[in-house]
Amino acid sequence: MEETVTIPKNEYVRLKRQAKVDNEFLKELVQSLADIKTGSVKQVR
Repeated sequence: MEETVTIPKNEYVRLKRQAKVDNEFLKELVQSLADIKTGSVKQVR
């Protein structure tokens, strides 16, 4: 059985926004690692 937790709406919105940012960051990180593996990056100074 799942429990119900009550939080303020602004906290809910903040947590949802953070989850979206984290998901986007992970997608970018995975793509960056794939680019590194395939040599699709160039060194900058």
